[in-house]
Amino acid sequence: MAFRKDLVQISSWIMPNTKVLDLGCGSGELLRILQQEKNIEGYGIDNDINNIKMSLKNNINILQFDLDNGLKDFESNSFDYVVLAQSLQVIKNPQELIKEMRRIGKEIIVSFPNMGHWSSRLQLLFRGMMPITQSLPFKWHDTPNIHLCTIEDFLIFCKENNLNIEEVLVTNHKQQASLFTKIAPNFFGQIATFRIR
Repeated sequence: MAFRKDLVQISSWIMPNTKVLDLGCGSGELLRILQQEKNIEGYGIDNDINNIKMSLKNNINILQFDLDNGLKDFESNSFDYVVLAQSLQVIKNPQELIKEMRRIGKEIIVSFPNMGHWSSRLQLLFRGMMPITQSLPFKWHDTPNIHLCTIEDFLIFCKENNLNIEEVLVTNHKQQASLFTKIAPNFFGQIATFRIR
């Protein structure tokens, strides 16, 4: 079975026999990879009933939970990894959620679509309209995204919040890195993935 490439990349950063919490886990695809290949103890959180049904069907331990209510029910340092894969932009208070992720996880992994990509910039410049891209496919009035950011925004956020970045992967929408995404990540990158201690 073919898995989402970004989730395969995230799974490569996670050590075997560890405890993982996947926030906004969808159908539980990341946890399935990790259970099959890394023998992890995994739990997912999602608020969408269809995602919860799919996760249960895939034998994923899942909790129905609204991430905007925080993670106060979890004990400090209760997970080796806490993952938020391409859901940062839909969170009402991302700063508070990341603070809580740090509290409960020894390491956190965050990925998000980059609003600084050249195609977004050109759409704003020449069309004067909110960008629609392969990574951000919604119109302004029906988007679930409420906190869009660029890679540069997130780097500044990490510095201001004393987040120690261990590794960064910047790719295009097909999850492929290139010379361009390495030279000018904020301009050519469409998806950014950060591993943070």
